[in-house]
Amino acid sequence: MDLVYCMPAASMVSQTFAADHFFIRYDHHHHHDHKDLRRWRCRTTTAASAYPLFSNHKDSSSRHKFYQEALKTARDKFAREISFQSEDKHVSLAKALLYVAAEDETFMVFNREMDACSFLNEGINVCSSSNAREWDSVEQMPLDGKTISEWLSELDAIAKEVEAELVSRDIGCHLVEVLQAVNLVLFELRGFKRSPVLVDSKHSYLHLVLSSGCGSAILLSIIYIEVCRRLGLTIVGSRVGEDFLIWPQTTYPEELFKGPSGHSLFAVVNGRCVEDPRSMASDLTGSSLLGLEIASNRDIVGIALANLIRCHWKRASRSNLGLMLTSPLRHAHNSDEKPNKIDKPNVPLLWPQDLKLAIMASERMLILQPHNWALRRDHGMMLYYNRE
Repeated sequence: MDLVYCMPAASMVSQTFAADHFFIRYDHHHHHDHKDLRRWRCRTTTAASAYPLFSNHKDSSSRHKFYQEALKTARDKFAREISFQSEDKHVSLAKALLYVAAEDETFMVFNREMDACSFLNEGINVCSSSNAREWDSVEQMPLDGKTISEWLSELDAIAKEVEAELVSRDIGCHLVEVLQAVNLVLFELRGFKRSPVLVDSKHSYLHLVLSSGCGSAILLSIIYIEVCRRLGLTIVGSRVGEDFLIWPQTTYPEELFKGPSGHSLFAVVNGRCVEDPRSMASDLTGSSLLGLEIASNRDIVGIALANLIRCHWKRASRSNLGLMLTSPLRHAHNSDEKPNKIDKPNVPLLWPQDLKLAIMASERMLILQPHNWALRRDHGMMLYYNRE
């Protein structure tokens, strides 16, 4: 079976982490017609019903405070997980990305509840859900039906399935057999596959990839790394051109390029991208592998965040085809033209919720890379478009 883990290196985006989150209703857009608005209202009221208000926070101000605290808690837990005060080997990729998901989901849940309250104030009935689940902390917050600890247990369960597969074959712990068993469980029995759609954010959140089996290349690599870690096998990775490649840590990398019928261990882990002559990965050898810079756990989290920024930015700017964070604010050929003012009608209007999610992802990136000036520039541009 051909597997693909190659990940296009996401363009870096970015400025400083804002501790205080403020809330605006982000789901409205100027270009909705009445028919679209009716469909949107139906979707929003249904979605809002799936997230009940915390039972001890009934009034609006209490809810605002509760969600503010939940956002801050999720961000603080993410910051502690990737803190430079701890060794990189102690950084959990899964925990860090689940805290990212918890913060973003909290933000979207609050927006949906604010919309639901607006509908009630307008006399529009909001449906209730009988299977709604209450939560009073980030750890208890349902992410697609499971808590953070339950999603971590899902990774444990996948590792146990690999162990069971090895036992059923009566196979020992030879590296090749272990990796083949991991591939079998992940990509055949569980059906994980790479998403062909780059702008669908659900393929960039760990819990949704674990739930659907479809995700971005970097998320599939992270799942592979986490499962192997639970099996006592260390998987490392590095950027190679536009790809992110992974392989088992070894002192004899040339062994990774040997295998029966020309199918090397390196190909077993990375799939057909290493056999694609258009990819820089196809030129790798054992000696050249030694020259690659191994990505730290923090680097890998950063790649996932950059991917998330790119995804949310594309969604935010989908009404302005081709708009990039490096796009000029005025034309270079007209030196007399003043930069666009924020209140002028020709300033691009972006989808605010997606833009805010991109900003939140870049804030996390700046915790990882506080001295990345290109990241700060891009973050500043997003704040500009967000009218901040």
